Amino acid sequence: MLSYNEIKPRTYIMHEDQPCEVLESHVARKQQNKPVNKTKLRNLISGNVVEHTFHVSDKAEEADVGRKMVTYLFAQDKKNEAWFCASADKKDRFSIPLDVITQDLKYIKENTDVEALTYTNKEDERIIIGLKLPITVDLLVTEAPPSIKGNTASGGTKVVTLETGLTVNTPFHINIGDIVRVNTERGEYTERVEKA
Repeated sequence: MLSYNEIKPRTYIMHEDQPCEVLESHVARKQQNKPVNKTKLRNLISGNVVEHTFHVSDKAEEADVGRKMVTYLFAQDKKNEAWFCASADKKDRFSIPLDVITQDLKYIKENTDVEALTYTNKEDERIIIGLKLPITVDLLVTEAPPSIKGNTASGGTKVVTLETGLTVNTPFHINIGDIVRVNTERGEYTERVEKA
């Protein structure tokens, strides 16, 4: 069990009988009141984000969230599923509903290894409930509006499309064929890794 001040970002807890990831936490004390921990929790089953305040007397059970290395193979939009295989055994193939991982797939190229989050449900089945992305990923720019000469000094941005379909704001000097680094937590461009 975690006490109220141990509920920190990147920990997994049970909240209302559902596994949740702590996205944000802030322990605060207002004048004479006892301290509280204001948190933002993402339900790992539904994806919903809720705000919850933990008081000094509150405790939270750690969620039994495991990890497993998998390889992303491909997605089928019509069937609403993404196909993976166990990284250690390519014959062990399985699908995950797209609505569970749609946001994550914007950062993953086909045939890439990624960590899957697993959870044991009430029926004692080990199910995949999401993916644990690296903090940054490098992706190829496939579409970019042309840079306007003389406009690079203003520090403006333009929207480019990456090989996974993700769109991000980048500086004007980014072109088709460049490889850029993207922060997966914020969905933002961080730097150009390779010039076309």
